[in-house]
Amino acid sequence: MRKARLILLSIGTLFYIVPQLTGCSDIEQFSIDAPEDLQQKIDSIAREKAKKNTGDTTYVTITTAVAGAEDYSTGWDKALSQWFKVPSNRLLHVDFINHGSEANNWNNWNLRLATAPGGDAEGYSELFVIRSDAYGWGNADFNMAMLRNNYGEVATAHGVGDMWEYFRSVMEGAVVSMEIDHSKTGNVYVTVTQTVPDGSILVETYEQPVSATADIYAALVCDASWFEVKNAYTVTSKVQSVDDQAAVSISVSGYPNTLEVGQTDFWGNATATVTFADGSFITADTADITFQVIPDLNTVGETTVLFSYSKTKLGNYGTPVAGYYKLNIVNPVKSLTVTRVPSFDTYYIFNQPIAPNLAGIEVTATYADDTQGVIDNGALRFDSVFATASGTAQVKVYYEGVNATVSTSFDVNVVKGVAEVGASNYTNGWWTTFSDNCNLAPGESKVFRMMVYSDNLENWHSPCVILRKSSDILQEYMVARMDNFGWGGSYDASVKDSDWNWDAFRGNICYSTVTLTVTNAGDGTADIKYDVVYANGEVHHQYYTGIPVDSADLQTAIVTEESYLVIYE
Repeated sequence: MRKARLILLSIGTLFYIVPQLTGCSDIEQFSIDAPEDLQQKIDSIAREKAKKNTGDTTYVTITTAVAGAEDYSTGWDKALSQWFKVPSNRLLHVDFINHGSEANNWNNWNLRLATAPGGDAEGYSELFVIRSDAYGWGNADFNMAMLRNNYGEVATAHGVGDMWEYFRSVMEGAVVSMEIDHSKTGNVYVTVTQTVPDGSILVETYEQPVSATADIYAALVCDASWFEVKNAYTVTSKVQSVDDQAAVSISVSGYPNTLEVGQTDFWGNATATVTFADGSFITADTADITFQVIPDLNTVGETTVLFSYSKTKLGNYGTPVAGYYKLNIVNPVKSLTVTRVPSFDTYYIFNQPIAPNLAGIEVTATYADDTQGVIDNGALRFDSVFATASGTAQVKVYYEGVNATVSTSFDVNVVKGVAEVGASNYTNGWWTTFSDNCNLAPGESKVFRMMVYSDNLENWHSPCVILRKSSDILQEYMVARMDNFGWGGSYDASVKDSDWNWDAFRGNICYSTVTLTVTNAGDGTADIKYDVVYANGEVHHQYYTGIPVDSADLQTAIVTEESYLVIYE
């Protein structure tokens, strides 16, 4: 059916474009059942247009006219459009038709920006990904506050109270014009204008710092969605200069909260984040921080550090913004005692050290004048829990004083695991660390009991199950994350059930114990069950049941991202 549609489009476009070749849209070279000279003419026009620069407009040859499967079976990141190069001082314009499955907000277009055309390309580094549902992630310059849209306003105008209900219902068939403006000012500006079937216009925008001189590359990414790319060209950037922005706030983190009398570095490794009027932010150079009052570092007790920043976004001097933090000045510490041990005391370990869970710990310092007081944990350094045989292990606690380092310790229980997945410093990227593969016969279940260690930065920094064919591991039935999300041909058909509190989920991943059960029901379906106990004792679950599979050909494995799993049974 698509071939017939493309034939009509190509013939119609040919008749329109022959008299006005310089203003044409890109034409894909299709195999057409028509007189031989017609195909030759179309091929000739396509070759000529690929070379053509019509003034400021440089057309891009579309090499991937359709990305993704039309039955919406393409999983996340399994199909992309071509990579489009966006040089400095150029604006890339791409027209395409979005086809979304309507199952989830994110099952529509997604945009990836990177420093090279594809993950295997030399120098590749992802700058950011933004989704059509106004969500995204990226490098250190990524800023969700700069991702804006009018979706709620349009939904309200249509009398729909749930913005995302409206969004899902209208994105299928949306005609999308996407602009990616790589300004020579060292910023990229994305504007996505989506004309949906009811005639409304949905707009999403984003901006972020990028290289002012090096090329950047853009691609559309499928996620149970597909696209028809119609047209692409570049023109000169619209943004030749940027408006200056005043600083509106400043915050600081990483500062020392305790100093001994005689210590003078009250800033330490602190970093100050300045937010500007447009919502963008920077990490301020310490040289640009002004201290209003030098704190009294020679008197025992609490003192206040006052600081300010007075530059605009472009580095001009403007109205200053101010902040402060409290600092505790103490006499030299001569000893430490753990007066209350952490509430969490059992760790499953394998071959990598684990950062301790310090919830509930209390450390008391004895000072040079023999007075005592609870010392802030931020003034202390804690050893990791190191991999040893099962039993009791000591965790050392240190205080770096002006004259000496003092220490103490507390005991924890350790249980030696049988396997591990990931890295305990959370540097493992997506699809890089896996468990052993396990084939499941009809009627068989595989149970993994594990402790999860995570940076708690994203919901998906947690365990993830792969179901695939044992005869061909490239043929996946589905991938099922612990956070009620997944993809693959069997994902939509599965029944999902969970009881998460999403406000608390991300912050409680680390130190959870998880019983993961994967079952081959033997009737053409499989089940995946996560039974989770947080470190605080809360019990939750995530289930996927009735997953369509070939019961005679089923394999499972675990993958994880920026998290570390110790399987103990």
